[in-house]
Amino acid sequence: MSVNRSGLSDVFLRTLKNPQKKKYTDGGGLFLFVSPAGGKLWRMAYRFGGKQKLLSFGSYPEVSLKRARTLRDEARERIAAGIDPGLHKKAVKEADETQNRDSFEVLAREWFESNCERWAKSNSDKIIARLENDLFPFIGSVPVSLLRAPELLKVLQRIAARGALDTAHRALQNCGAILRYAVATGRAEQDVAAFLKGALPSAKGGHFSTITDPRKIGQLLRAIDGYDGYIPVGCALKIMPLVFVRPGELRLAEWSEFNFKEKEWRIPATRMKMREQHLVPLSSQVMALLEHLSPYTGRGRYLFPSVRTDDRPISDNTLNAALRRLGYAKEEITSHGFRSMASTLLNEQGWNRDAIERQLAHGERDPIRAAYNYAEFLPERRKMMQAWADYLDNLRTGTD
Repeated sequence: MSVNRSGLSDVFLRTLKNPQKKKYTDGGGLFLFVSPAGGKLWRMAYRFGGKQKLLSFGSYPEVSLKRARTLRDEARERIAAGIDPGLHKKAVKEADETQNRDSFEVLAREWFESNCERWAKSNSDKIIARLENDLFPFIGSVPVSLLRAPELLKVLQRIAARGALDTAHRALQNCGAILRYAVATGRAEQDVAAFLKGALPSAKGGHFSTITDPRKIGQLLRAIDGYDGYIPVGCALKIMPLVFVRPGELRLAEWSEFNFKEKEWRIPATRMKMREQHLVPLSSQVMALLEHLSPYTGRGRYLFPSVRTDDRPISDNTLNAALRRLGYAKEEITSHGFRSMASTLLNEQGWNRDAIERQLAHGERDPIRAAYNYAEFLPERRKMMQAWADYLDNLRTGTD
């Protein structure tokens, strides 16, 4: 993809003593930028993903015209292959220039950089830590085209052997996404992680304890009704099983996010794990709880403010501590476990699996479509959320 057109020449550059312009173009996006201090810096302008971007190649004469053109051509080849050369350069630098440029670590960092902005920071921090601590030390230098399933499995089994089975499964998911990215950008022929389905022991129950026996759920809901502590915490405990959002999404809920006319709660993308707005249809039971809570906290920002100050929400451990106060050990139920409870029973009841997954806000999604997808399956989700609330009422009263 070499650009053959008239442009700069070595003779011109050697005689460029007192530049009159700030920018001297060569072709194919390559140009020499003259800084205010007089430095001559190679730059390349390009577009990727609909955005105008800039790539740096170093200074002249340390980087010759010939070398700058070679770097430009390599960058253009990456763009043609669907690879952002800027992200690739950053990934190579972070992974160490001496490594193979198509190594697992380079590809993983490139994949991470292209996705992390749409993830919640807490999630992206966990992912990069998992990659750096559990994967890069063992397969980071392996070219993705040469990575084999048994080699990857050995690394995952090492993670599982220390008792971190959930982490091993999440690492496998990350590897699959990275290798699919490698295939899409022409650096690998296949996603070998796909061959490892079922190779790890099942992480039954997941990381979060839950209750799925209807009789025991009824007992739990009656125990929650008997909570006699801080009123906002009691309301949060009652709302949690009805909306089954992540605990952090609930405790940070703000009154401004609720549309009482439409009976909707719209959680902003900045608070969601997958960085996209999430819509929660509100059942009549949730509406009644919000009406009960409003006189206590409705004039402030948060639905569930800290007992010490209205300027902060309850802490991330408050709901679990309340469950412990009700006599439920962490091995029985956690605040996050209400999500597994709803997922299990709604699937058993025959609701549309896609509607359930969308209501749980699960999975990595196309960032371009994400802005429009928060309302997917919305009519069915409205019916499902009301039916779920009615079902829990029946379990509470012992009529189901």
